[in-house]
Amino acid sequence: MSAHPGGSSTDLLRERRIERRVFLKTLLGATGLAAGSSLLAACGSQQATPAAPAKTESKPAETKPAAPAATTAPAAAAKPAEGKPAASGKPGGRLEMFSWWTTGGEEAGLKAMYAIFEKSHPGVEIVNQAVAGAAGSNAKAVLKTRMQGGDPPDSFQVHMGRELTDGYVAANQVEPLNDLYKSEKYEEAFPKGVLEIVQANGNYWSVPVNIHRANVLWFNKKVLADNQINPPETFDDFFSAAEKLKAKGITPLALGDKEPFASAHLFETVLLGVLGPDAYKGLWTGATKWEDAKVTTALENMKKMLGYINADHAALTWDQANDQLIQGKAAMTIMGDWVNGDYTQKKFNDYGWTLSPGTKGMFDALSDTFALPKNAKNRDNAIDWLKLAGSVEGQDAFNPLKGSIPANINAGKAAGYNDYLKSTMKDWTSHTIVPSVVHGAAAKDGWAQSYTDAINSFVTKQDVASTQKALAAACTDAGVCK
Repeated sequence: MSAHPGGSSTDLLRERRIERRVFLKTLLGATGLAAGSSLLAACGSQQATPAAPAKTESKPAETKPAAPAATTAPAAAAKPAEGKPAASGKPGGRLEMFSWWTTGGEEAGLKAMYAIFEKSHPGVEIVNQAVAGAAGSNAKAVLKTRMQGGDPPDSFQVHMGRELTDGYVAANQVEPLNDLYKSEKYEEAFPKGVLEIVQANGNYWSVPVNIHRANVLWFNKKVLADNQINPPETFDDFFSAAEKLKAKGITPLALGDKEPFASAHLFETVLLGVLGPDAYKGLWTGATKWEDAKVTTALENMKKMLGYINADHAALTWDQANDQLIQGKAAMTIMGDWVNGDYTQKKFNDYGWTLSPGTKGMFDALSDTFALPKNAKNRDNAIDWLKLAGSVEGQDAFNPLKGSIPANINAGKAAGYNDYLKSTMKDWTSHTIVPSVVHGAAAKDGWAQSYTDAINSFVTKQDVASTQKALAAACTDAGVCK
């Protein structure tokens, strides 16, 4: 495992705060949206100061059509949390929850929160409308149809950042949550930077339940040890290790891009590793040109990495690719830290982690939140769900299983957070934070989808020049690049 730095000097902390201001400006986009001060530790002892909501303007998100039907699953049972106030929702009724959490740790974490809710709301039927696949793009397509048709769920999962503000807020499809933030004292519970990202038009719009990291390289410790390979930190390290593994008949890098987000996710980390945090963030603001020579280098590195992936990658989902690592058929995979939750659910312990090549000291961030649609049929129960989602109790039940760290600064001290999660909590306070594009933070949905489409085409054709032109055109079409 790699070392994970924790505290820092006063000067370094001041530098990190400046870096987080830049991150916020990137996350909120290049359309004149206001951004404020630093992202404080999500799980530290430092108290967040209330953030004054900033007025913003945003455009409706573009969403891909077509989607599978949602499925309904029963909620699991669990012990109730102690010390909770009486529920404010009406007895009985329903709570229809919409998400894309259907596998491993993500499903387990969601059910853990369902169980707490059921204990405090006897008689309420939880309808789990979870739509599998594609990092949420399938679910978003179903949700778009329902919202436009006047049939919203009671609450739904949405990524914090441009996906929230340029999509549902701009379309006037969600309720502001200022009263909830006041009653639950969320301005004290969430870091100021997080508060700023869930704001638009002077209001709070969703409740963050976690913080995820995208730029993680996971490895089978036994496979690397047996082949006398150290976890790679640079691209040169990675290619050297991959060549040794390939010669032994071991898949160096497991990839499952049956769902298109996975290869786009991989390239996101490659971009970050080649360009560094400032130039990477500039891609989403127009400060860095997509025609830049370093983008060319990133595409060339990606092409070389594709020479070391499993032949059946297009037939596998990300978690099925991770199974190859668990079985020792593959040595490494690059994916977000929901992989940590997958290992927990599958009771696999012989894994290690480091940061994806070239990204030492960088934190590629995303966050899951819950919002309240207008005209929710079971609004009282939905409000109580949002209270649970933002609480210490809810986040400490959810995050150790999901493989993420809590957004509430008072959570994260309970039992159940493993070594990876503890190290990530420290990194959150000290590493340079950048926004994920694949997971809704850096760019609006239409642009992020064009990026994903370009990279999936690249995986098949591996044409560096045409892909770079497509990425530049997508930036121009998004109105950011000129």
